[in-house]
Amino acid sequence: MNPSPHAGAERGSGNRPALSRCIRVGAAEFAADYWGKGPLLSTADTLEHDFSDLFSSEAVDELVSERGLRTPFMRMAVEGSVLSKDRFTSAGGFGAEISDQVSSEKVLAEFAGGATIVLQGLHRTWSPIIDFTTRLVADIGHPVQVNAYITPASSRGFDPHYDVHDVFVLQIAGEKRWRIHAPVHPDPLSDQPWSQHKAAVAAEAQNTPVIDEVLRPGDALYLPRGWIHSAEALGDTSVHLTIGMSAFTRADLVRRVLDRTRDDASLRSSLPLGLDLADPDALAGVLAETLADLVAAIQNDPPGVEAVGASLARRFTEVTRPEPVRPLATVAGLATLDGTSVVRWRLGLAGDLRLNGEKVLLTVGGRSLALPASCEPALAHLLSGASTSLSALPGLDVDDAVVVCRRLIRESVLVLER
Repeated sequence: MNPSPHAGAERGSGNRPALSRCIRVGAAEFAADYWGKGPLLSTADTLEHDFSDLFSSEAVDELVSERGLRTPFMRMAVEGSVLSKDRFTSAGGFGAEISDQVSSEKVLAEFAGGATIVLQGLHRTWSPIIDFTTRLVADIGHPVQVNAYITPASSRGFDPHYDVHDVFVLQIAGEKRWRIHAPVHPDPLSDQPWSQHKAAVAAEAQNTPVIDEVLRPGDALYLPRGWIHSAEALGDTSVHLTIGMSAFTRADLVRRVLDRTRDDASLRSSLPLGLDLADPDALAGVLAETLADLVAAIQNDPPGVEAVGASLARRFTEVTRPEPVRPLATVAGLATLDGTSVVRWRLGLAGDLRLNGEKVLLTVGGRSLALPASCEPALAHLLSGASTSLSALPGLDVDDAVVVCRRLIRESVLVLER
């Protein structure tokens, strides 16, 4: 068996709880009608939960004043222009001799003067968002990052622009007016930023918006990559989260297919000696011959679904971070591990399970673990993502389950829940 990098009972059953917090429609309808296609506004009265458990104005003050943040985990901007880091950082002082630690005094001065605070990488620095992001990655199957934007009253942080990743905007505090315009460059790739189409973006921003709404606490907005947007805080300070989702694309699949053709002898051959690359007529024949050889190479050795999937799964593993583990609590729990202990597969950790004679090979995070073949039913059950007591693991008695799970917990494959 070869489960996805985000295997789990919730996703497998169609229930995507983290995603569902951000949308007023069902997950299936969102996938079919909105994902990568068009914006979706979800007001607080249409959502089951607000976002106060994820972030707050108090959290902003704590991060800025007490957590010792450094750049690039924070930046500041005024009317679209990013401030140099010396405007809001200073040396850390005795015991923290670093030059770019966030200075709460400098931040106060700039913020009071109208600068927007941008807290970057909250999926690495703020516990509730770390947990939420891990679950959202499992729900959507694409890498995720989270920033917070804290904008003073009646201030605009950035000019109209588009992002090269899909986003959810979650309004935390205050009110912000959002103007959304149609793309001028649909589905931009990561190396196709809005600055490459600056004039077209500015022109489109003068047209009637597709959406012109004020987001209030508990509201959420989904924007596919490429959709132009700008926002302005109204009244009091606005705090919102921007959840960036860097979607894998069909171009990524094509790239994996092309990578396989590197071993084809005809495609490894040199271009003709003295070829004038500026001469369209000379290049046309070479290009036509090369494309024909490329098609032939793909037809002669068609890429298998498993090979392409494994390649993209490796990339997914490289750019995402599995659920954090707690070393002290885990070691303490291992000391009392027994049949009543409850474990589950670590969220966001890719797993591959294969029988090999009298052994079952479990590949996780680039490592391979060999266990007795009798463990296969228990491992398959754990890979489903369900929380399970050791005594309930199929195919193992309690003593064997303790031995197997102790190893997998120490290897950071399983999480001990209780």
